[in-house]
Amino acid sequence: MKNIIIGSTLLLTITIFTGCQSSEKKAKNAEDKVMEAKQDLADSKRDLFYIKLDTISNYEKFKIEAEKVIIAQEKNINELKVKIASDNQYINADYNKILIELEQKNSKLKIKLANFKDSGHEQWISFKNEFNHDINAIGKAFKDLTTDNK
Repeated sequence: MKNIIIGSTLLLTITIFTGCQSSEKKAKNAEDKVMEAKQDLADSKRDLFYIKLDTISNYEKFKIEAEKVIIAQEKNINELKVKIASDNQYINADYNKILIELEQKNSKLKIKLANFKDSGHEQWISFKNEFNHDINAIGKAFKDLTTDNK
């Protein structure tokens, strides 16, 4: 009987000891997980910062290039206006109407570019694609206007 009591006490002591150790291990594991989560959050914030920085950089480059295209289109429109000023009045009126439309579209693009506010990567991609489509449409319309289709 004495052996059973000693065995039971020993078993109870081992169980308590390992139970306490298990709680300490659990606490340590929980602390490790919290630290990993904090590190992951810090890494994600850093990555987001660089993505935003890259997007801003891309936007600035895009804006500079787009402004160059808009200025070139304005110059082309003004040169064509001067050129057709002395042409036939009927043709002159038609060309002027089309040139005014192109000039207005070009001005709207200039305003659109100046007013763009970064709202995230998806909005930037959407804006860029739409803007490129619009600017290419103006360029094509101008080219079609100046091409002699005889």
